[in-house]
Amino acid sequence: MFSHVMIGTNELEKAKTFYDALLATLDVRPARVDGHRIFYVTKTGILGVSKPINGEPATAANGATIGFKCDTPEQVDAWHAAGLAQGATSIEDPPGYREGSVGKVYLAYLRDLDGNKLCAMHRPG
Repeated sequence: MFSHVMIGTNELEKAKTFYDALLATLDVRPARVDGHRIFYVTKTGILGVSKPINGEPATAANGATIGFKCDTPEQVDAWHAAGLAQGATSIEDPPGYREGSVGKVYLAYLRDLDGNKLCAMHRPG
């Protein structure tokens, strides 16, 4: 359904270091730099991180979450640990199973260096 997701940052080099480490846990190659933006290109879509082109500061969207698909609970945990090691903030409950309207899922949540809300999710078979 989606071709890409683009989020803002105020410090592109710090964002690249953060996302390179975070997404390496999901076997995503380091970002390609394109001027004021970086791109993570995968078979299933693209994540872009950009300094705002209007020159205003980047701010996190209230109510928005970017979710990353993981193959195992261990991959979720590695993603979470990599994010914390790069300066992210753990939010909500600690990584673990949650039961809800979509069934049982293993989740972890972080806020990146610019306050964007991120989620790693494993959906058991």
